[in-house]
Amino acid sequence: MPKTAAGILLFRRGPSGLQVLLAHPGGPLWSRKDYGAWTLPKGQFTDGELPLDAAKREFKEEMGSAPSGDFQSLGTLKQPSGKVIHAWASESDFDAATVKSNLFSMEWPPKSGRMAEFPEVDRAAWFSIEEARQKILKGQAPFLERLLTLLDS
Repeated sequence: MPKTAAGILLFRRGPSGLQVLLAHPGGPLWSRKDYGAWTLPKGQFTDGELPLDAAKREFKEEMGSAPSGDFQSLGTLKQPSGKVIHAWASESDFDAATVKSNLFSMEWPPKSGRMAEFPEVDRAAWFSIEEARQKILKGQAPFLERLLTLLDS
């Protein structure tokens, strides 16, 4: 059975047009990656947890505060890895400068036997749809198009 994850794509409308909030993965493996590296704040969940509840929990863990708003489904996408992501959109003006992520541990440097802690998300930023199409992980890009369709309806 494929791993499942749930996430939230925040959006806002302003003088410069529609923008979406994306998160940059933390840790040394992502530190020098930019284009094609950003993601929705998301995380895995188990069978006993409702996907939207998991998306809200993961957002709070990765971004430092709970999301609010009217959550509208963007459906699911199967990633190249086989993971299935459930996503919701919500309009919000989240302050990206306030991101305070939870930590994860990994052996670093590799094969050193030393464990180090890193934030799951090292930063977040608002991007126009055009910028987001370049920044977001390829497998998650269809969520941007689904958001545009949702907002046009």
